[in-house]
Amino acid sequence: MQQLFDNCRAAFCSRQEPSSCAERLQALDKLSQALLRQRQQLVRAVDEDFGGRSVAETLQLELYGLLDEIRYMKKNLRKWMKPQRVATNALFRPSRCEIRHQPLGVIGIMGAYNYPLLLTLSPLIGALAAGNHALIRPSANTPHTAKALANLVRGIFPEEFVSVVEPDAGASREFSALPFDHLIFTGSAPVGRKIMAQAAANLTPVTLELGGKSPAIIAPGYDLQKAASEIVFAKFINAGQTCVAPDYVLVPEALLPALVEQMQLCLSQSYPALVDNNDYSRIINAKEYQRLQDWVDQAEQGGAGVLRFNPREESCGVDNGVFPPTLVWGCGQDCSLLQEEIFGPVLPLVGYRDLQDAIERVNQLDRPLALYYFDNDKKRIDTLLAATLSGGVTINGCVYHVAQHNLPFGGVGASGIGHYHGVYSFEAFSKKRPVFFASRWMNTKLMKPPYGRAFAWLIGTLLKRKVSREQLDGYRT
Repeated sequence: MQQLFDNCRAAFCSRQEPSSCAERLQALDKLSQALLRQRQQLVRAVDEDFGGRSVAETLQLELYGLLDEIRYMKKNLRKWMKPQRVATNALFRPSRCEIRHQPLGVIGIMGAYNYPLLLTLSPLIGALAAGNHALIRPSANTPHTAKALANLVRGIFPEEFVSVVEPDAGASREFSALPFDHLIFTGSAPVGRKIMAQAAANLTPVTLELGGKSPAIIAPGYDLQKAASEIVFAKFINAGQTCVAPDYVLVPEALLPALVEQMQLCLSQSYPALVDNNDYSRIINAKEYQRLQDWVDQAEQGGAGVLRFNPREESCGVDNGVFPPTLVWGCGQDCSLLQEEIFGPVLPLVGYRDLQDAIERVNQLDRPLALYYFDNDKKRIDTLLAATLSGGVTINGCVYHVAQHNLPFGGVGASGIGHYHGVYSFEAFSKKRPVFFASRWMNTKLMKPPYGRAFAWLIGTLLKRKVSREQLDGYRT
């Protein structure tokens, strides 16, 4: 692994100047064509890793997302690469200032298992657009996808330009300890803390895309059917294994039974079967399945109401990885389902008294990666946005903000550090280099010693307070 990194660093440093726009566009083209050419192998690899992953979800949420991002990058890259002229302070005119985006060097990319194509290659798109080289470490939980990605990259890029590191138990620690010029990690907060600590030894800047308990809040009077439809879609795609999925729902206390009913209807329409249904994905492995089961059992034993949605009463278990969509209500506040990120098809429903009560419940927990609010009252929307803080927000829907090219994606506090997507990826993997061009007509003579009456006049003008020559010496006593 060290040798791969050294080769990438040496190749980057051997360049006399940053890669041109044409070279970067060519790299993006190669990636786009390879994704289309090998889409069947990639979809099959993801399906193998999950033991059953909805092909529609892989095509829509991963492959389309990547190809759309490449198209957007190609459309805007030339404009982003141009030096940006910015205003010069009055005292230094007629000199000029500009910002030049230059590649950082070698970018480390640590992918996640839940969307193993999107969350591994999306950062690569930004790194390539910014003119960098890259070293990729896919998740160890998706070995088939990792192999498919390695084959794809090996077929289009030289090893010293982009390489994929074979994942294993120790590779994560070794990988994050390399002296990258920037490291991006997608995963859980506990692992993110370890990654950040290891990167700190090299002062490697990091982008951490983590997670947390993203709430969905339904305001009084909002159409429950519409809210239930959006929440069910966002929660149960990929069997809940989505970092921005709604992690719990806050609903007016009196409306909780009606919400359960509406969600059942939405689930019936989306998933008429579970095991015999190619649209419903599996849980990634037995360990995660058992964790989910334990948390639901804990809530149920504590007196919570539990609805396991299984319309055909099919056999669901660790063996086939099918975990039924599960609604839970009446949990105690110390229940794991209300304290930990769930990352699975289990959705706690919590009643609240008024908007202030809902806000306080959200603010009791770490700042989430996403927040969803369903309301048509602009004043209440503004109140909630002002009183809470999250990585991103969708109003009257779920997860849609993540798919917008012109919005940054990233967390805050425990849900992440930094942003990417669109121009924010280009900026994250570039050095914003400030350049000052001193004009021959710029007069800074009065600013230099020896400081006399002319300087006293100048500094007095700048401070908007009269300063005499004698005061310059007097300030010392």
